[in-house]
Amino acid sequence: MRIFVATVVLALLTSACSAGSSVSVPADPDAISIGFTAEPANLDFTRTDGAAIPQALLYNVYQGLVKLDPDGKIGPSLAREWTVSEDRKTYDFQLQPNVTFSNGQPFTAQDVKFSVERVKTAWTISLKSKMDVVDRVDVVDPTHARVILKRPSNNWLFDMTTRVGAMFSPSGVADLANTPVGTGPYVFATRKRGDSIVLRANPSYWGRKPTYTTVYLKYYKDPTALNNALLSNGIDVISAVTTPDSIRQFETDTRFTVLQGTTNSEVTLSFNNARAPLNDKRIRQALMYAIDRKAVMATVAADRGTLIGSMVPPTDPWYEDLNGIYPHDPVRARALLAEAGQPNPRLRLRVANLPYAVNSAQVVASQLADVGVSVSIEPLDFPAVWLKQVFTDHDFDMSIIQHVEARDIVTFGNPKYYWGYDSPKVRELLTQADVGTPQRQVEAMKEIARTITDDAAADWLFLFPNVVAARTKVTGLARNQVSESFDLTGLGRQ
Repeated sequence: MRIFVATVVLALLTSACSAGSSVSVPADPDAISIGFTAEPANLDFTRTDGAAIPQALLYNVYQGLVKLDPDGKIGPSLAREWTVSEDRKTYDFQLQPNVTFSNGQPFTAQDVKFSVERVKTAWTISLKSKMDVVDRVDVVDPTHARVILKRPSNNWLFDMTTRVGAMFSPSGVADLANTPVGTGPYVFATRKRGDSIVLRANPSYWGRKPTYTTVYLKYYKDPTALNNALLSNGIDVISAVTTPDSIRQFETDTRFTVLQGTTNSEVTLSFNNARAPLNDKRIRQALMYAIDRKAVMATVAADRGTLIGSMVPPTDPWYEDLNGIYPHDPVRARALLAEAGQPNPRLRLRVANLPYAVNSAQVVASQLADVGVSVSIEPLDFPAVWLKQVFTDHDFDMSIIQHVEARDIVTFGNPKYYWGYDSPKVRELLTQADVGTPQRQVEAMKEIARTITDDAAADWLFLFPNVVAARTKVTGLARNQVSESFDLTGLGRQ
């Protein structure tokens, strides 16, 4: 699922549920505890959509040939170097020597072949299509893998930094939902469902040893409980502060460091383009004019986000500020609804029961009511119920979710994706962007962004900020969250 939804780094708003993690963490200088909000449903991101699994495991337990650095640049990982042929179809990867999986099996070019081919044959999530461009993988020798593409692709190497590029051992895929086996600096130790995941330093790790030998990933259903856990030294880091009005309490306390950066996380008001009445472009456009995105961001994120006006964050090379396309104009919204013969439509807004989504929904519903649109808000348990009913079954009129994966504008080229947008023009432009020169890629991607915005395919409310709060002893935290992983490898201590 190209959605973020990675997918998502925000808290569940369920006051009737338990406050959160109950695992007792010992006072160990070699251990670190990090608070999260969206818990993985299981540990198998090859068959389960959502961002929470790669957030915990990618780069930490699983590694790929390449990875994204905090600035969004592609760097080496299990491949120490690589070359690309002149026709841009052949990639030769020279692998790191003496790498082993956590089950003791050596990592070789044969595992590269197995892992890449397995995406096509065994993966079930929609992201598997990113490997369709691969023709074959040749094992040149144990430390040299050659990947041959069917055609040039500007996207493929970047996609290899995501979960689809994770390397697996043939002997380690029998129970991925419960027992991940990777080459990373950490190995999976235990999981307490509804509470925590524990990772231990990999004693046979091939690279630089991590600073912390034990990592507790602790999950909280209530954002207040998450904040209190840091204030009371129950955890060392909040991976993403989810209640903007609480940030100040950490900024003014010398015990803590607060970092604010950017993300790929577009908070998106999704429209079901394939179902009446939102299959009418005029109605979708009316909704766009009716919504004051600046007011939404002020209420939900205390003005800490970024208004982007499209599915493209400023960190992408084809970003353009398209906020001016649909200014807040209730008069124009009412006129379009009348023109479409739907002056008072009734719509279901089915959202993940995450604080940012529920809070956004309340503002959106109020603004739409001002132009005659009746909105019923239905919070759905996330991830399980939202993924089933909205993402898989497409049973919704509108939804709100963060799309956190990088360069996920490509989802608008898939008519079967949950918002049902079908544009032959966009599909052709995506092909041109992928196979063309880098300059043509930028031109085509800009045109795609303008096209889906003009079509009002969705409403991109704002880009969520990355706000991390941590005890001052913790160093090496990334300011920006631009990959699917909460990368533990750079963490240190004072």
